[in-house]
Amino acid sequence: MASHRRPKQPSRARVTVLTTAAAAAVAISSQAANAAPSEKPSKDEVKAKVDKLYEQAEQATEKYNGAKEKQEKLQKEISTIQDNVARGQEDLNELRDSMGLAAAAQYRTGSIDSSVQLFLSSDPDDYLDKASTMDQLSAQQVDQLKKVQDKQRELAQQRAEAADKLKDLSSTRTELGKKKKEVQAKLAEAQKLLNSLTAAEKAALAAQEERASRSSADRVDLGNTGSASGRAMAAFQAAQSQLGKPYVYGATGTASYDCSGLTSWAYAQAGVSIPRTSQAQASAGTHLSMSELKVGDLVIFYGDLHHVGLYAGNGQIIHAPRSGTVVRYESINNMPFQFGVRI
Repeated sequence: MASHRRPKQPSRARVTVLTTAAAAAVAISSQAANAAPSEKPSKDEVKAKVDKLYEQAEQATEKYNGAKEKQEKLQKEISTIQDNVARGQEDLNELRDSMGLAAAAQYRTGSIDSSVQLFLSSDPDDYLDKASTMDQLSAQQVDQLKKVQDKQRELAQQRAEAADKLKDLSSTRTELGKKKKEVQAKLAEAQKLLNSLTAAEKAALAAQEERASRSSADRVDLGNTGSASGRAMAAFQAAQSQLGKPYVYGATGTASYDCSGLTSWAYAQAGVSIPRTSQAQASAGTHLSMSELKVGDLVIFYGDLHHVGLYAGNGQIIHAPRSGTVVRYESINNMPFQFGVRI
């Protein structure tokens, strides 16, 4: 016989919980529907962020270059000291060998009191000659002993100096590694932003930079070089020959360059050695105002002096700008000018 019992009703508490949950779900859904969708940054916003990241990467690059230059200098100094220590040790060994031979000769002849030797000598004059020679030998030995002691002290100082420089080299290598990671992180972040652009947006940015570079090249005027020195002009012409070469941090040519890598390479072609980093190049000559610049003068940018180019005349420079670009002409007004430097 079928059961006619009434179905069990849900408890009041259960109904309340379910009702509250449903209301919350509706509220969340409503908020999500009404929330404004996150807007994708515009092409110009991406470019501004990327430019800032590239600037930070270049700051780290010049510090990387400085650490690398210091490392190379320390390695040369350590090598020189180690060579000096090796030669000094050879000299010390020769001095010791010489003293050993003299001591052995004395031992073989014996050491009889001089008054007894004179009494027993059949030829006093001959003895006096020999005694004079023995006195000279003794003086020579004293001199050799002093040389040995001096050489020992010198070697100890050189070994201590080498140990200090090796410690400095170790910390410099650590700093170098940190700066390299910092540069790579900034460049990776910039690339990630660029990858968010559409192909059309990337093409538009590239065309914009190409137009700016071509416009700067058209404005370069070498007809009025004023008192530009022969070497400054030679450096500028060397840089010109590298137009189109890509920017790579830490590079000094000739396949690629960073900013100070280009300027140091260019001046080297003119027979002039200048420092490796932009900060050091900023102190390598006479400071100039913008109106005093001549073709081939160095041009320093930014408050921390982390960028450098060569003046090209008519308010233009030639430089290696940043990652993703090539050696090109650009207006001197596109970056915060600090001063010029005449080498």
